[in-house]
Amino acid sequence: MKKTNKLLLLLIAAPLLFWQCGGAEKKEVIKEEPMVEVKEEVQPSLTLLWETPDELTTCESVLVDEKSGTIYVSNIAGDPRAKDGEGFISIISKDGEIIEKEWVSGIDAPKGMGLLDGKLYVTNIDELVEIDVESAKVSNTYPIEGAGFLNDVDVHGGKVYFSDMEKGLIHVLADGEISVVAEGQASINGVRLSEDGTLYGLDGEGLKKYGESGTAEILNSKVTGGDGLIILGDDTYIASRWVGEIWIIDENGETKLLDTKDAGSNTADIGYLEDEKIILVPTFMKNKVVAYKLVY
Repeated sequence: MKKTNKLLLLLIAAPLLFWQCGGAEKKEVIKEEPMVEVKEEVQPSLTLLWETPDELTTCESVLVDEKSGTIYVSNIAGDPRAKDGEGFISIISKDGEIIEKEWVSGIDAPKGMGLLDGKLYVTNIDELVEIDVESAKVSNTYPIEGAGFLNDVDVHGGKVYFSDMEKGLIHVLADGEISVVAEGQASINGVRLSEDGTLYGLDGEGLKKYGESGTAEILNSKVTGGDGLIILGDDTYIASRWVGEIWIIDENGETKLLDTKDAGSNTADIGYLEDEKIILVPTFMKNKVVAYKLVY
């Protein structure tokens, strides 16, 4: 073979041999697996944030005005049934400062509260008291004939709903007239209305949901004798029991978040700062409001 032919064969074979021996870089194709997000299960809990000074005598209820941010506290200041004029309404800050201790005074034993059209409605043993917020003065009273022990309040659609714990009734004030929307509710205390106007209550049988005719469906029969009620949405509720317990109720049942019975600290009609997820607890005989951060 001629030298020119041998040289030509080498020139042709060299790149092939070079590639076979690994001279050319081979890229390995790796198939990426899709990312799967793993959500950590969060256990509901309460964490102590602050306490007011113990100057809110027999504080029973906390109400947050979502529009103005004002936080009202009702203070019985004595016997819950006594017509003594010793009760008062306070205003506190989101940090637990008492802004105005006796914003309105001279009420006998104020308990539940609700805001509607510039008026603060407060139960007072056997009457519903109307306070004009701008003037901070009582503008009207609604005596309830045959009342036993009026307690919690909530408002919706221009109406004021309130419970009579002793008589087992839920009343409504509409257009200046008072009527009964539910009866036979054993020791009914906490009442709350959802955004769509559905009425819920806490009584001796547990957490209830009411129909238009006043008939009740029991949603939870474990948390009985409840006091304050908060609707978180998605069939999730926070319920306090006056003895010193706070529960979360959801589709999985009920979980106790707080137990202060041994400390002698009650958990009465709780309030809620929705944006901050803070529960405000009136401690009744401890004479202060305590704030807890809710995680759920």
